[in-house]
Amino acid sequence: MIDYTGCSYTEVSGMDVLTFWGLLHDAVIWSLEKSKEGREYLENAWYYEQTEPDRGSLRDVFGGG
Repeated sequence: MIDYTGCSYTEVSGMDVLTFWGLLHDAVIWSLEKSKEGREYLENAWYYEQTEPDRGSLRDVFGGG
């Protein structure tokens, strides 16, 4: 997270918990986006959190109306 924010260890340790968790979340995503495997992981994670079908894409693939 220090690489992502550019903050020192002292600054990071002095952050309130909500700021810390928000920046940690962003830093993990930033780190994963650097590799092909990380990008695949993020794409799969996005797919797994979807609760509604993509009806437009399904219609494109399977037809129907």
